[in-house]
Amino acid sequence: MAGHSKWANIQHRKGAQDAKRAKRFAKLVREVIVAARQGMPDPEHNARLRTAIAAAKAQSVPKENIERVLKKAQGGDDSVSYDELRYEGFGPGGVALLVDAMTDNRNRTAAEVRSIFNKHGGALGETGSVNYMFERIGSIHYASAAADADEMFEAALEAGASDCEFDDDGHEISCAPDDFGDVSEALGERFGAPENAGLGWKPQTAIPIDEHAAETLFKLMEALDDCDDVQNVSANFEVSDEVMEKLSA
Repeated sequence: MAGHSKWANIQHRKGAQDAKRAKRFAKLVREVIVAARQGMPDPEHNARLRTAIAAAKAQSVPKENIERVLKKAQGGDDSVSYDELRYEGFGPGGVALLVDAMTDNRNRTAAEVRSIFNKHGGALGETGSVNYMFERIGSIHYASAAADADEMFEAALEAGASDCEFDDDGHEISCAPDDFGDVSEALGERFGAPENAGLGWKPQTAIPIDEHAAETLFKLMEALDDCDDVQNVSANFEVSDEVMEKLSA
């Protein structure tokens, strides 16, 4: 199965821990902060902010947390300024990786990301070396029990999604980034909160890797995801269900 959704599912299972949950919330709130400061702090007139709020709500970030951030933005609070960075590189098996980050210290983040790549069999590449291999999408994941395949497929298309796939791990709904808010809201009203949702990068093609490469790659991706400044990690790998079962055990 393609790494785009499989990695998110693994992270969701591991993310049940309180520390993981808190870190995920912090990253979602950081995106709200940046979106609010780059445009009007009003989601009705700021598409990026509207999407950021939808992603935060889909991940069950408390409403009061979001409202607190918006009030600060509306009051002109600029005590912390974040720069958006994107790192491109390669991991075990020649897998391409895109790493999105938000930081208040570019040098610190660059050093940390480079160190993580080096420690886990990867290498940073030049700007533009891998991003052409991915497309930007909105992604929403529901467990299998949320609905049967036909019901979810019909609901996703009615909501404006571009695709809906189903396997043993559940339903993976894809949509255009600009449609993410409407799609996630419509599905949330019908099926409740998803297991995972947000904007990400979907690989155009996937590279098959074996168990050894997958194990090392997952350690690299997990280390990157654990970095406080990293918002999102995407990779273009593909592994068999048998390998996933072994690695998820």
